[in-house]
Amino acid sequence: PAFRRFQRGYYRVYLPALAADWLQGPYLYKLYQHYRFLEGQIAILYVCGFASSVLFGLVSSSLVDRLGRKKSCVLFSLTYSICCLAKLSQDYLVLVAGRVLGGLSTALLFSAFEAWYVHEHVERYDFPTEWIAVTFSRAAFWNNVIAVGAGGAADFFAEWLGLGPVAPFMVSIPFLVLSGVFAVKNWDENYGKKRAFSKTCGDGLKCLLSDRRVLLLGTIQALFESVIYIFIFLWTPVLDPHGAPLGVVFSGFMAASMLGSSLYRLAVSKRYHLQPV
Repeated sequence: PAFRRFQRGYYRVYLPALAADWLQGPYLYKLYQHYRFLEGQIAILYVCGFASSVLFGLVSSSLVDRLGRKKSCVLFSLTYSICCLAKLSQDYLVLVAGRVLGGLSTALLFSAFEAWYVHEHVERYDFPTEWIAVTFSRAAFWNNVIAVGAGGAADFFAEWLGLGPVAPFMVSIPFLVLSGVFAVKNWDENYGKKRAFSKTCGDGLKCLLSDRRVLLLGTIQALFESVIYIFIFLWTPVLDPHGAPLGVVFSGFMAASMLGSSLYRLAVSKRYHLQPV
């Protein structure tokens, strides 16, 4: 029962944050198009967001450990809310700044929350370490469900209610506020080990170059992500001229992603033993 309570406390903060992130997926390109920016200008906005994620991703773990994991989650809520509010502006530089903040927020989302959970699980509560996988697999399941629902919700606010492509970004803000408030009220602060940033980068580079498998895995992942990013940029301008409901299409993508995860779990289960070599 104590573990269940602890799990629910984590999900109350983490799941609204995921919902806010997914709501912004279907209508980003459409919003920039609505503001009458050219395809090249929109491409630069996307690149700013991706480059920001890369740069902040390098320092996010060190930043989170020094600042505190709880504070970092609250910072995520704040920066992502400002990023959403920036979408109300048609000024190009404001939108660029919003994309940079979005990159920082994404880096925090994929580092601070899990780091906080693992520390609390092991250090404060001393639960069995194998239970960590239970929490994260359940979070992954709900992440997929939320992603599918977010596409439908974005379509409802943008198209059905006629509020336009900026609406899903405004709907994200209450979820971000909810996540930040729950973190402030219910979570205790924890910190990581303070390590020099240069040493962290050096250790990572050493690991990358000394083990051929790590280098190959990183290369494959980079190529895969490249294809995904090209797809993320192109799917809206390809489908939108045909009147496709973008939110529903996005839900379809997310449902396919969930199906892929389910098929993988089935393939590597004891029944089929299709283990990767």
